[in-house]
Amino acid sequence: MKRNMEFEFSAGLRWTHWLRAIAMVVLTVTGFYITYGFITPEASDEPILFLNAKFRMWHEIFGFLLIAITIYKTYLFFFDKTSAKERVSLRDCLSPTIWIKQIKYYLFMGEHPHLRGVYNPLQFAAYVGLYMMIFVLCVTGLILYVHCYQGGGIGLFLYDYMRPLEAMMGGLAMVREIHHIFMWGILIFLPIHMYLAMFNSIMGKEGAMDAIISGYKFLKNDHKH
Repeated sequence: MKRNMEFEFSAGLRWTHWLRAIAMVVLTVTGFYITYGFITPEASDEPILFLNAKFRMWHEIFGFLLIAITIYKTYLFFFDKTSAKERVSLRDCLSPTIWIKQIKYYLFMGEHPHLRGVYNPLQFAAYVGLYMMIFVLCVTGLILYVHCYQGGGIGLFLYDYMRPLEAMMGGLAMVREIHHIFMWGILIFLPIHMYLAMFNSIMGKEGAMDAIISGYKFLKNDHKH
Protein backbone atom coordinates (compact mmCIF):
# COMPACT_ATOMS: atom_id res chain seq x y z
CA MET A 1 0.00 0.00 0.00
CA LYS A 2 1.34 3.42 -0.90
CA ARG A 3 2.22 5.70 1.93
CA ASN A 4 2.56 9.44 2.25
CA MET A 5 5.11 11.15 4.45
CA GLU A 6 4.20 13.75 7.01
CA PHE A 7 6.64 16.07 8.80
CA GLU A 8 6.20 15.64 12.53
CA PHE A 9 9.28 16.74 14.54
CA SER A 10 11.50 19.76 13.91
CA ALA A 11 15.31 19.49 13.84
CA GLY A 12 15.57 21.32 17.15
CA LEU A 13 13.21 18.89 18.84
CA ARG A 14 14.99 15.84 17.40
CA TRP A 15 18.49 17.00 18.33
CA THR A 16 17.50 17.94 21.87
CA HIS A 17 15.70 14.60 22.27
CA TRP A 18 18.90 12.65 21.65
CA LEU A 19 21.13 15.10 23.54
CA ARG A 20 18.80 14.74 26.52
CA ALA A 21 19.03 10.95 26.27
CA ILE A 22 22.85 11.15 26.29
CA ALA A 23 22.76 13.61 29.19
CA MET A 24 20.55 11.28 31.23
CA VAL A 25 22.94 8.35 30.71
CA VAL A 26 25.99 10.42 31.69
CA LEU A 27 24.20 11.95 34.68
CA THR A 28 23.11 8.51 35.91
CA VAL A 29 26.59 6.99 35.70
CA THR A 30 28.36 9.98 37.21
CA GLY A 31 25.64 10.42 39.83
CA PHE A 32 26.04 6.82 40.97
CA TYR A 33 29.79 7.34 41.26
CA ILE A 34 29.41 10.55 43.28
CA THR A 35 27.11 8.65 45.64
CA TYR A 36 28.83 5.29 45.91
CA GLY A 37 32.36 5.65 44.45
CA PHE A 38 32.25 2.27 42.71
CA ILE A 39 35.79 2.57 41.25
CA THR A 40 39.05 3.92 42.66
CA PRO A 41 42.06 5.35 40.81
CA GLU A 42 45.42 3.62 40.77
CA ALA A 43 47.47 4.49 43.85
CA SER A 44 49.96 7.31 43.43
CA ASP A 45 52.06 9.59 45.61
CA GLU A 46 51.20 12.58 43.42
CA PRO A 47 48.05 14.62 44.17
CA ILE A 48 46.70 14.25 40.65
CA LEU A 49 44.15 11.43 40.88
CA PHE A 50 41.04 13.45 41.67
CA LEU A 51 38.63 10.94 40.19
CA ASN A 52 35.66 12.09 42.24
CA ALA A 53 36.26 15.66 41.08
CA LYS A 54 36.35 14.50 37.44
CA PHE A 55 33.09 12.61 37.77
CA ARG A 56 31.54 15.61 39.55
CA MET A 57 32.76 17.92 36.75
CA TRP A 58 31.08 15.82 34.05
CA HIS A 59 27.95 15.53 36.18
CA GLU A 60 27.76 19.31 36.40
CA ILE A 61 28.47 19.86 32.69
CA PHE A 62 25.72 17.49 31.60
CA GLY A 63 23.46 18.78 34.36
CA PHE A 64 23.62 22.29 32.91
CA LEU A 65 23.16 20.78 29.44
CA LEU A 66 19.97 19.10 30.67
CA ILE A 67 18.76 22.41 32.13
CA ALA A 68 19.43 24.19 28.82
CA ILE A 69 17.66 21.46 26.84
CA THR A 70 14.66 21.54 29.17
CA ILE A 71 14.31 25.31 28.82
CA TYR A 72 14.66 25.08 25.03
CA LYS A 73 12.18 22.22 24.63
CA THR A 74 9.69 24.04 26.89
CA TYR A 75 10.01 27.07 24.62
CA LEU A 76 9.44 24.89 21.54
CA PHE A 77 6.31 23.35 23.05
CA PHE A 78 4.65 26.67 23.82
CA PHE A 79 5.86 28.92 21.00
CA ASP A 80 7.32 26.94 18.07
CA LYS A 81 5.05 26.83 15.02
CA THR A 82 6.29 23.36 13.99
CA SER A 83 5.52 22.06 17.49
CA ALA A 84 1.85 23.05 17.26
CA LYS A 85 0.94 19.36 16.88
CA GLU A 86 2.40 18.71 20.31
CA ARG A 87 0.12 21.34 21.81
CA VAL A 88 -2.88 19.82 20.04
CA SER A 89 -2.12 16.55 21.86
CA LEU A 90 -3.50 18.16 25.02
CA ARG A 91 -6.99 18.01 23.50
CA ASP A 92 -6.60 14.27 22.88
CA CYS A 93 -5.37 13.83 26.45
CA LEU A 94 -8.56 15.46 27.80
CA SER A 95 -10.84 13.09 25.88
CA PRO A 96 -12.07 10.10 27.95
CA THR A 97 -13.13 8.34 24.72
CA ILE A 98 -9.61 8.47 23.29
CA TRP A 99 -8.18 7.28 26.63
CA ILE A 100 -10.44 4.21 26.55
CA LYS A 101 -9.64 3.45 22.91
CA GLN A 102 -5.90 3.87 23.53
CA ILE A 103 -5.90 1.50 26.49
CA LYS A 104 -7.89 -1.06 24.48
CA TYR A 105 -5.31 -0.73 21.69
CA TYR A 106 -2.45 -1.52 24.08
CA LEU A 107 -4.43 -4.52 25.34
CA PHE A 108 -4.97 -5.79 21.76
CA MET A 109 -8.70 -5.20 22.14
CA GLY A 110 -9.23 -2.49 19.53
CA GLU A 111 -7.84 -0.25 16.84
CA HIS A 112 -5.62 2.75 17.48
CA PRO A 113 -7.78 5.85 17.96
CA HIS A 114 -7.57 8.75 15.53
CA LEU A 115 -5.40 11.46 17.11
CA ARG A 116 -5.42 15.13 16.32
CA GLY A 117 -1.98 15.67 17.86
CA VAL A 118 1.39 13.93 17.89
CA TYR A 119 1.05 12.02 21.16
CA ASN A 120 -1.63 9.68 22.41
CA PRO A 121 -3.07 10.41 25.89
CA LEU A 122 -0.76 7.97 27.69
CA GLN A 123 2.28 9.41 25.95
CA PHE A 124 1.27 12.98 26.70
CA ALA A 125 0.62 12.22 30.37
CA ALA A 126 3.94 10.36 30.60
CA TYR A 127 5.84 13.27 29.05
CA VAL A 128 4.22 15.73 31.45
CA GLY A 129 5.36 13.47 34.30
CA LEU A 130 8.84 13.27 32.77
CA TYR A 131 9.15 17.04 32.60
CA MET A 132 8.00 17.36 36.20
CA MET A 133 10.67 14.89 37.30
CA ILE A 134 13.34 16.64 35.23
CA PHE A 135 12.30 20.00 36.72
CA VAL A 136 12.70 18.66 40.26
CA LEU A 137 16.06 17.09 39.34
CA CYS A 138 17.28 20.38 37.88
CA VAL A 139 16.20 22.43 40.89
CA THR A 140 17.61 20.00 43.47
CA GLY A 141 20.78 19.69 41.37
CA LEU A 142 21.24 23.46 41.43
CA ILE A 143 20.73 23.51 45.21
CA LEU A 144 23.49 20.92 45.59
CA TYR A 145 25.66 22.78 43.08
CA VAL A 146 25.61 26.16 44.85
CA HIS A 147 26.98 24.61 48.04
CA CYS A 148 30.15 23.70 46.16
CA TYR A 149 30.55 26.89 44.13
CA GLN A 150 29.13 29.76 46.19
CA GLY A 151 32.51 31.57 45.97
CA GLY A 152 31.81 33.05 42.54
CA GLY A 153 30.22 32.74 39.12
CA ILE A 154 26.78 31.25 38.60
CA GLY A 155 27.01 29.41 41.92
CA LEU A 156 27.26 32.71 43.79
CA PHE A 157 24.51 34.23 41.66
CA LEU A 158 22.10 31.35 42.40
CA TYR A 159 23.08 30.86 46.04
CA ASP A 160 20.56 33.28 47.58
CA TYR A 161 17.77 31.94 45.32
CA MET A 162 18.42 28.27 46.10
CA ARG A 163 18.73 28.52 49.87
CA PRO A 164 15.00 29.25 50.50
CA LEU A 165 14.09 26.29 48.29
CA GLU A 166 16.52 24.14 50.25
CA ALA A 167 14.83 25.15 53.50
CA MET A 168 11.37 24.42 52.03
CA MET A 169 12.52 20.90 51.12
CA GLY A 170 13.76 20.16 54.62
CA GLY A 171 17.48 20.78 54.40
CA LEU A 172 20.40 19.67 52.28
CA ALA A 173 20.21 15.97 53.21
CA MET A 174 16.55 15.84 52.15
CA VAL A 175 17.36 17.69 48.91
CA ARG A 176 19.93 15.02 48.10
CA GLU A 177 17.39 12.29 48.89
CA ILE A 178 14.76 13.90 46.65
CA HIS A 179 17.36 14.17 43.89
CA HIS A 180 18.07 10.43 44.14
CA ILE A 181 14.39 9.44 44.28
CA PHE A 182 13.51 11.38 41.15
CA MET A 183 16.54 9.93 39.39
CA TRP A 184 15.01 6.49 39.98
CA GLY A 185 11.77 7.84 38.56
CA ILE A 186 13.64 8.68 35.34
CA LEU A 187 15.24 5.23 35.28
CA ILE A 188 11.82 3.58 35.60
CA PHE A 189 10.38 5.82 32.87
CA LEU A 190 13.09 5.15 30.26
CA PRO A 191 12.60 1.39 29.64
CA ILE A 192 8.80 1.82 29.59
CA HIS A 193 9.19 4.68 27.11
CA MET A 194 11.46 2.63 24.83
CA TYR A 195 9.15 -0.40 24.97
CA LEU A 196 6.02 1.59 24.11
CA ALA A 197 7.85 3.51 21.37
CA MET A 198 8.83 0.22 19.74
CA PHE A 199 5.31 -1.16 20.32
CA ASN A 200 3.70 1.78 18.53
CA SER A 201 6.25 1.68 15.74
CA ILE A 202 5.75 -2.04 15.07
CA MET A 203 1.99 -2.18 15.56
CA GLY A 204 1.18 1.13 13.92
CA LYS A 205 3.54 0.66 10.98
CA GLU A 206 3.82 4.43 10.56
CA GLY A 207 7.51 4.82 11.31
CA ALA A 208 6.88 6.34 14.73
CA MET A 209 10.49 5.75 15.80
CA ASP A 210 11.81 6.96 12.44
CA ALA A 211 10.15 10.33 13.04
CA ILE A 212 12.41 11.18 15.98
CA ILE A 213 15.42 10.65 13.66
CA SER A 214 14.28 11.92 10.27
CA GLY A 215 11.39 14.10 11.38
CA TYR A 216 8.94 12.27 9.11
CA LYS A 217 6.44 9.52 9.70
CA PHE A 218 4.50 7.47 7.15
CA LEU A 219 0.77 7.70 6.59
CA LYS A 220 -1.50 5.37 4.65
CA ASN A 221 -3.33 6.96 1.74
CA ASP A 222 -6.65 6.34 3.45
CA HIS A 223 -5.49 8.03 6.65
CA LYS A 224 -8.00 10.72 7.59
CA HIS A 225 -7.09 14.01 9.20
